Amino acid sequence: MFTGIVEELGTVKAREGGRFTFGATVVLEDLKIGDSVAVNGCCLTVVEVGEGWWKADAVEETLFRTDLADLRPGDPVNLERPVRLADRLGGHIVQGHVDAVGEIVVRAPNLRVRAPKELLRYVVSKGSITVDGCSLTVVDVFDDGFSVAVIPHTAEVTTLGRKGAGDPVNLEVDLVAKYVERLVIKEN
Repeated sequence: MFTGIVEELGTVKAREGGRFTFGATVVLEDLKIGDSVAVNGCCLTVVEVGEGWWKADAVEETLFRTDLADLRPGDPVNLERPVRLADRLGGHIVQGHVDAVGEIVVRAPNLRVRAPKELLRYVVSKGSITVDGCSLTVVDVFDDGFSVAVIPHTAEVTTLGRKGAGDPVNLEVDLVAKYVERLVIKEN
């Protein structure tokens, strides 16, 4: 479980198929094999740790459902370790299970993202959404996507300040909305 508050802007150091090596400093503190780290909002399991780097495997399903397949050495990535029970929940509850890949239409600070229509039923104005692992508040919802306001700090310390129109972003909608829908459908 994550908060959507990115801890560090890391980099892709290397990639061999689905095996990624990420350069990092902050997320390496106390990191061990088997731990989870969200990479652009996608939960990956640590399989190896070294000085200034860690490795994870992304299976075909993960590469298909996220934008991780587009990552190349040198690319920046948003990194976050899981929340601990004693931590503040500064964002919202994020699982690290990417629902879909969206496409940036207008870059930050007035970020507009095109999203799959089937996902938009979970997106509401003033609700939470995760874009590339960043917990954000929805400003407006459109027929083909949504907009969020990205504050200067977030743009500076995450990938959202570096991406532009046409770039893919990982999207995770609010978990509670999906559960509510499931319960309502089950009741009817």
